[in-house]
Amino acid sequence: MTAALTVTNMSKSFAGPRVLDSVSLSVEPGEIRALVGENGSGKSTLIKILAGFHLPDEGSAEVGGEPLLLGHGEASEAAGLRFVHQDLGLVNNLDAVDNIALGVGYPSFRGRIRWRQERKRTRAALTELGYEFDIRRLAGSLAMSERTALAVARAMTPRQTPAKVLILDEPTANLPAAEAERLFQLARRVAESGVAVMFVSHHFDEVFGLADSVTVLRDGKHIITRPVAGLTEDQLIELVIGRRLEHVVHDAKAAEQRDVVMQVTGLGCDVLNDVDITVHAGEIVGIAGITGSGRDEVATAVFGGTDRAGEVRINGTAVPPMRPDQAIALGMGLVPAERHANAAFMTSTLRENITVTRPGIHFRAGLLRKNPERSDVATWLERLDVRPRNSEFTMADLSGGNQQKVVLARWLRMKPKVLVLNDPTQGVDIGAKSDIHKLIDEAAADGTAVLVVSTDHEELVRLCHRVLILRRGKVADEMTGGRMDHDLITAATIGRDRPSAA
Repeated sequence: MTAALTVTNMSKSFAGPRVLDSVSLSVEPGEIRALVGENGSGKSTLIKILAGFHLPDEGSAEVGGEPLLLGHGEASEAAGLRFVHQDLGLVNNLDAVDNIALGVGYPSFRGRIRWRQERKRTRAALTELGYEFDIRRLAGSLAMSERTALAVARAMTPRQTPAKVLILDEPTANLPAAEAERLFQLARRVAESGVAVMFVSHHFDEVFGLADSVTVLRDGKHIITRPVAGLTEDQLIELVIGRRLEHVVHDAKAAEQRDVVMQVTGLGCDVLNDVDITVHAGEIVGIAGITGSGRDEVATAVFGGTDRAGEVRINGTAVPPMRPDQAIALGMGLVPAERHANAAFMTSTLRENITVTRPGIHFRAGLLRKNPERSDVATWLERLDVRPRNSEFTMADLSGGNQQKVVLARWLRMKPKVLVLNDPTQGVDIGAKSDIHKLIDEAAADGTAVLVVSTDHEELVRLCHRVLILRRGKVADEMTGGRMDHDLITAATIGRDRPSAA
């Protein structure tokens, strides 16, 4: 059988060490292949080369046995490669119909767009994925799961050259487990049709639940390709990071129930309705829920990024709605989801990204003292193990995990009383995830009240003393003690009764 995709001795450098070093792999028709590795291991670079975005220094690729012309996006399309990139590539101010047409063109008759046919095609593509929403809505107004479905629908909409390989670059980074499963069902259907599927994921449960085989990259090199069957999670982690990962069990009983630091009462906005949240000093409280439950709105509402009803108090002092500056002044920090859009200044230096929340401490007589500022930033880059530790690197030069550490450093430097985290490890590798979890633990140990909103239920179990479950805008349940299990949390978010003991 001719391989659907073959990569041979692919290498790429960016003004320094090789980020891809003589990588070779092969994927068969109908095979589901996971591509895993830490941030900076070369996964995204390989995918961008296949998409025609980067030209490799050396190496070649074939699709269905035919040579792929590298460095040309239209050649990848014509060869039968289909992509859903991590940033989805949607145009936010266009609706679903136009976003799909950007990938495949508009059906026309005598120079006129056949809008009825176009809308029918769009609805059919989304229905195939199990999604139904108003296709006239702008992509920027859709929920993250709906945007992901739209990007997949665009990739798989029939066109002149049939799809031979579907490449998914972290498609579930912002999806709860229940909604990610819908995407997996699609991937299985695609594979059953004979199309190869290659997907990048930092969630190893997805690798074991979906993939037939797994390719591991580390430091730009191919480490191993092997069947998933017979592989354990600990073995895969060691292959990915090159060392054994320290397992940390969060002892809920060790958390002191000290003074209340943040008190949220009657919180309401969009779908949220009369939500109460209490977080004590040194306590880590989690928020879980499916898309549409109100989970996505909690962090920005508490911080003041959106209008809201109800009260938010820090140490008894009210935080006015729509005043994030007052929230910061009272000691609150926010690490939002989608850091590129809402947290990171990608063309600015690491120094500027870290000191932006309090630049004034290094001013004297109206002048910025850059040497003390650089020294301050260097301390945080070392403490958080940001790589490279160069304060003058731009944010865009860092991997996703290191970017997230920089955003965390911005707030930890402020010694916050309250730290609100929205999907704090989405899109980062297993090693960076472990590092970030330790930083959150340390912040709580120093007395910070931490609120963690996450679509990763294993993360909530690892970090939190208790987890609040949102359904239809209200707190429907609270998980503590023996109920702190990721499967039970998932069941609670979709409204199932707690499974009875065997």
